[in-house]
Amino acid sequence: MPPPRRAAFPLTAYALPEAPLPPIRPASPRRGWMDATPGGFAYRCLPLTIANAHGWEIQTQCGVEAWWNGGPSREDVSVRVLRAGGVAPVSHFGAGVLTFPVPALLRCAPGQALWVGGPPNAAKDGIAPLTGIVEADWAPMTFTMNWRFTRPDHVVRFAPGETVCFFFPLDLSLALDARPETRPLAAEPSLAASHAAWRDSRRRFNIDLHAPQSEARRQGWQRDYTRGEGPEGARAEAHLTRIRLRPFPPPPAGA
Repeated sequence: MPPPRRAAFPLTAYALPEAPLPPIRPASPRRGWMDATPGGFAYRCLPLTIANAHGWEIQTQCGVEAWWNGGPSREDVSVRVLRAGGVAPVSHFGAGVLTFPVPALLRCAPGQALWVGGPPNAAKDGIAPLTGIVEADWAPMTFTMNWRFTRPDHVVRFAPGETVCFFFPLDLSLALDARPETRPLAAEPSLAASHAAWRDSRRRFNIDLHAPQSEARRQGWQRDYTRGEGPEGARAEAHLTRIRLRPFPPPPAGA
């Protein structure tokens, strides 16, 4: 069954007077590289697909190419607009950082913040997204989405409609209130037994995969986690197999 739900809370994108809202949509669980895996086997990893869709995407409206010569100044990053549209990225900070302005003021509920970064599990050659935690429950400031080049003299391209920013709300108190502890697994006999059963089952399954007529070969992969089941058949009380987020409605006319 799905995890318990809390009461709905506001997550607002305010349109700014100087620029229209950028496209914001619930994130897709799909990735091109996952599509390209044989038989789409990457989608068997439920943690990957849940992470892919666990937020909202902001997409660029312009097409650009950018490169960095390896130097520390702003002038060491060059940007060329290939197709105009929306707000283009700029070199603002130096240090090999490419900055995408986000023309929206995002606000979340009291006590929450926004995790802001690049789309999960979507590597881009030559450049990597930077990640921030934005206290959007009080801040009247907009934020920027920044990517840092990973090597000089390599041209990076962003196409119109490509996701350049990914965000989701989180309770700030969760990490602060966590009480880390370390214990031997044997201190929890039932958990230790369940883990041992899973470990043995996994070992046998991987061995049997090499046998042409085996049941493991017919199944192709173990589905216990996807079904939310332990090795003894016990079902998880709360388990997600997919996630569908509410979309942001279009801004009012004239906004």
